[in-house]
Amino acid sequence: MDEHWFSGPDGSAAAASLKTLLGAGPEEFYPVMGGFTPVQRAVARLADGRRVFLKRAINDLTAGWLAAEHRFYASTSAAFLPAFLGYEPGTLVLEDLSAARWVPPWLPGDVEAVVAVMGAIAATPAPLHLPALRKLVNGSRGWREVAQEPEPFLALGLCCADWLAAALPHLIAAADAAPFDGTELVHLDLRSDNLCMAERGPVVFDWNMASIGNAKADLAFWLSSLHAEGGPAPEAILPEEPEFAAWVAGFFAAHAGLPPIPNAPRVRQIQRTQLETGFPWAVRALKLPTPWVT
Repeated sequence: MDEHWFSGPDGSAAAASLKTLLGAGPEEFYPVMGGFTPVQRAVARLADGRRVFLKRAINDLTAGWLAAEHRFYASTSAAFLPAFLGYEPGTLVLEDLSAARWVPPWLPGDVEAVVAVMGAIAATPAPLHLPALRKLVNGSRGWREVAQEPEPFLALGLCCADWLAAALPHLIAAADAAPFDGTELVHLDLRSDNLCMAERGPVVFDWNMASIGNAKADLAFWLSSLHAEGGPAPEAILPEEPEFAAWVAGFFAAHAGLPPIPNAPRVRQIQRTQLETGFPWAVRALKLPTPWVT
């Protein structure tokens, strides 16, 4: 993706959107790097002095993501959310959080603050238009797909075929038993790149996958990446949850070895990173034999 889109025709379209939505056009765009989804990102300094963050879709898929995120922001407000400023199809404008602190590194008290915010998320009434968490996870790849096509996972070198064949029935059974049902608000894609530490506390964004279910799923999904970034082992925060551990590991096991995603080449690497902590967590939680490689 061209990181200098803001100086070309797309930048002109974004400027027009800002003028329409906020009543002031941009004096300057600053590109925002990072993130794993293929959308255009920038901070804009407006003619009236305001600074805002905008995301622009690059295709129909990402336009759908922004539409879903807009619908969530338009129906929910909380301190842990960025302020919603404007939307038109293909463009979402939010509060500029450039001055916030971005993790990692995780400083003392950060993990506890995020855990507390996750409790606040779970306690926030979920918009009724959101899908059920179980419906979303049932449509995603996991250990059953690894069983059908084990080669991409085995190519990662985390275990051998004999170990996997013996362990798969236990991994599949545990992941299938994960308790996804509930009435709580769930983000479903919580990682360090989807949150920052603002003065008011942690702020969580990228809500296009929001759903209704058991909020422990958010905690479980976050813990593998937290551990990879120097945080505690997952079971130190979420003990006695072998089913969620197996689900998390299965998701990354089924995705990390697949071919790169066009326009999102870094996704497989972050999935591999999360697998390298999530897979041992599942092994420990299910008390499986130590994986070996032949």
